[in-house]
Amino acid sequence: MGERDYPTAGRGAILLHRIRRQAQGGRERGVLALPEEAGMVEAVEDLKAAVEGEEGIFVVRGSGTCRGWNNIRYKVGLSAKNVPAQHLSMNVATIPPGGVALAHIHVGFEVMLYILAGRVRHEYGKGLKQAVENQAGDFIFIEPGVPHEVFNLSQTEPVVAVVARSDAAEWENIVDYDRASES
Repeated sequence: MGERDYPTAGRGAILLHRIRRQAQGGRERGVLALPEEAGMVEAVEDLKAAVEGEEGIFVVRGSGTCRGWNNIRYKVGLSAKNVPAQHLSMNVATIPPGGVALAHIHVGFEVMLYILAGRVRHEYGKGLKQAVENQAGDFIFIEPGVPHEVFNLSQTEPVVAVVARSDAAEWENIVDYDRASES
């Protein structure tokens, strides 16, 4: 990748700080270290290293899982952290068997998902009282501001999905949601 200065100053340092805090036993829900993933910290520090290209076209070739947020594991994708994206981010997410992505809200951005494998249930809306189940081959659209919690319905198989966000910062504009707050 050519020498470029992307508008991401400080983001890598914040993520690395959160991972180090998690590794030291601190409670940090936003970003979590995956100890079984060798080189996790190095991958978060240097997402740009996975990118090929310059001058308008950028590519991430098949990548391994390198980081996580809220019990979801992510492959290196594309975002303002590693390309000059201003309004989009995209990657592949995996929720492990029996996993739950705890309740949260996307603040000011839309999310679209395409389920590649597995079955998932979203509990959503005020008090998370509504639910929808999806499986491989389904597309999902989540409006900004909709509280939701995500459950892998299998105890043996992961859920794998392509995730696209109208926010180049990925998960920096997501806040926790307490399902009891609006019951």
